[in-house]
Amino acid sequence: MKEFPKFMKSQKNRIDSSQQNTKDIDGYYYTGEDGSQMAFWTCYENRISKEHQHEFDEYMICVSGEYIVTMNGKEYVLHPGNELFIPKGVLQGGSCKAGTRTIHAFGGTRIKKL
Repeated sequence: MKEFPKFMKSQKNRIDSSQQNTKDIDGYYYTGEDGSQMAFWTCYENRISKEHQHEFDEYMICVSGEYIVTMNGKEYVLHPGNELFIPKGVLQGGSCKAGTRTIHAFGGTRIKKL
């Protein structure tokens, strides 16, 4: 599979570019009743994710490609099937290669409805 299925990419759930930490990526999200969220991102070009932190825990899994996460200055290279837990408050950033797809679970509301 080279893309997420169509039903996961409803325009109503598209993440606006103003809420992205990585320029020119394609993302969609879903919100649970408790405010936690899942997000699905596709990177079509090599990109850098600016440093940021969240007030909630984050879990991510690399579906395809390669994503390098930097947490507190240490690099974690994720390939398909690799998972990573990012505790709340940790300074994180990274980079992705073209063709990378990731799934993220957030223990809070990461994306605000515009």
